[in-house]
Amino acid sequence: MITIDNLLQVANQIETERGVPRAVLFSAIEQALSSACRKKFSDGSELGCDLDTEHCHVQFYRVKEVSEDIISPTTEITVKDAKKIDSKAKIGDEVKVYFDPPGFGRTAAQIAKQVIMQRLREAEKDSIYDEFLPKVGKVINGTVQRIERQNYLVNLGRTESILRPRDQIQGESFQPNEVIRIYVADIEKTTRGNVVHISRTHPGFLQCLFELEIPEIADGIIEVMSVSRVPGIRAKVAVRTNNPSIGAVGTCVGQMGGRIQAVIKEIGGNEKIDVLEWSEDPRQFIANALKPAKISQVVITNLEEKQATVVVPNDQLSLAIGKQGINVRLSVNLTGWNLNIMSDSEFQSSDIQVNDSLVTSQLGTAAPEDTEELSISNSSLAQAISKSIKDEQAENEAKVSDEDSQLMKVSDLAKMLGFKTKDLMDKAAAKGIEIKSNRAKLSPELVNEIKGKI
Repeated sequence: MITIDNLLQVANQIETERGVPRAVLFSAIEQALSSACRKKFSDGSELGCDLDTEHCHVQFYRVKEVSEDIISPTTEITVKDAKKIDSKAKIGDEVKVYFDPPGFGRTAAQIAKQVIMQRLREAEKDSIYDEFLPKVGKVINGTVQRIERQNYLVNLGRTESILRPRDQIQGESFQPNEVIRIYVADIEKTTRGNVVHISRTHPGFLQCLFELEIPEIADGIIEVMSVSRVPGIRAKVAVRTNNPSIGAVGTCVGQMGGRIQAVIKEIGGNEKIDVLEWSEDPRQFIANALKPAKISQVVITNLEEKQATVVVPNDQLSLAIGKQGINVRLSVNLTGWNLNIMSDSEFQSSDIQVNDSLVTSQLGTAAPEDTEELSISNSSLAQAISKSIKDEQAENEAKVSDEDSQLMKVSDLAKMLGFKTKDLMDKAAAKGIEIKSNRAKLSPELVNEIKGKI
């Protein structure tokens, strides 16, 4: 029997400083001493040890099989001797035969030390991983330890991480021992240990700052729906309120801009932040995202692939696009839609055509009662178009050429359906369906398809 002095004190210290549970340390000691014992005796027998954590004692044993005829004394034991250890022992059973080992020597002690250190390192890695995994997607504080070229070595407590140039906001710099806020983007296990990826340019960093600075967001009254940013230059944040009596944008900006200024100060002071209202209507959301530019209209050209054409006044085109296209790029990332920005004059002279996907996407946003009041649905519209073209061909067959039919304007089609263009536009506007141009044309393919059905 071997006594280990101060075992409990050492275990408590390791658990406190390195976060390794005492049970892991005790298991590592048993494994290490067993390995050292096998190295010492090398006789092919199964050796092990039991650690009594209460009294800090270690007992070594050999596992022997109960047998009638003893061939190998190191691995076998007679029934008579086995019953001295366990009265219920019988042939074929295994019993532990305890013994006091001689001194292990320097080599065996070195092996025991290596095994214990390896187990402690593995346990510490697992402990750090479990600690930082819930912090992924959150902002934490770190201390700058030193600067290596353009990289900052940041102390996160029980581990360290590197803030690389691509994760730094343009123009910012820190000094050693300075406490900074960083965003935990991810953590991964590697052969060299845990790697914690930190960033100050991630969009999630800005969202977390909003949650920290604005109590209504933390309480769930206001939600941050989307964030898009070019670090150090400009950012857009879409918010919505769950309480109609509280304005989302005004609450986030704060009195005299106090709340938004606190966020801007944290990200370097030079990044402009646009806070805008989120909307379920993609056209309204797109129009809000492109502010401060004024929007004439938003035309959904492909609902499935999220493509839209945005029409702006001629003098607002450069403002909508932004310097080096930054405004439209941020809006695309914020909304998730592919946007085509056009001026009013460009749109009037363009060949944007009314097709099935456009009609479906525009009418699909209206409520069922809206479509009933306008007496227009996907099926009834197709029937009306077919009937009108058939009547028109019967009356003007000698006058209207095939080419003229293919270039029929939507305004002419509306007249054939019994509506004046202005009346149709007014009725559509009353139900939230915005029609601002009558220059859209039916494609030749669609006209031929309708002809084939007549």
